[in-house]
Amino acid sequence: MPPVSAGILLHRRRGAALEVLLVHPGGPFWRGKDAGAWMIPKGLVEAGEAPLACALREFEEELGVRPEGAPRPLCRLRQKGGKWVEAFALEGDLDPARIVSNSFRLEYPPKSGAYRDFPEVDAAAWYGLDEARAKILPSQAPILDALAAELGS
Repeated sequence: MPPVSAGILLHRRRGAALEVLLVHPGGPFWRGKDAGAWMIPKGLVEAGEAPLACALREFEEELGVRPEGAPRPLCRLRQKGGKWVEAFALEGDLDPARIVSNSFRLEYPPKSGAYRDFPEVDAAAWYGLDEARAKILPSQAPILDALAAELGS
C-alpha cells in the first residue's frame, strides 16, 4: 500500500479575495526553488493514526502553532510519486513571520560525514488562488481546485 500523508489547507478571506497558506520546505534540496515548490503543511500518517490527527500534528510541528477550529475533509489525491494525500480545509489566520518549525538532521554535504539540522519548513506565506497555483507543487494543485469549488471562488 502506498504511503498516505495528511495536511491542512488554511484559508482566509481578505475582502473578496480568498487566500491560502502555503509552506516552503527547508533543507538544501529546496533552497532557491520557488515556483512549484510550495505545499500544504502535511506529513506521513503513522500506523494506527487517523488522517485528521496526523494533519493536526503536522500543522503544529511545521508551523509551531496548533490550528484553531475543526478542519473539514476537502479531498484525497495521489501525488506523482504514488503517495496519497488526505487534505483538510480550515478557515483561520496565522502570521507567517511567527512560524517555528521542527527540524530534521541530514548528512550535508552528501557523503561528507558532516550532519546539519534544517527546518522542515523554512517559510510560510499567504497567496491568492492564482499565485498559489503558480507556487504549489503541481501534484498538490488539485487541493486548491477542491477548495475553490467548495467555497465557490
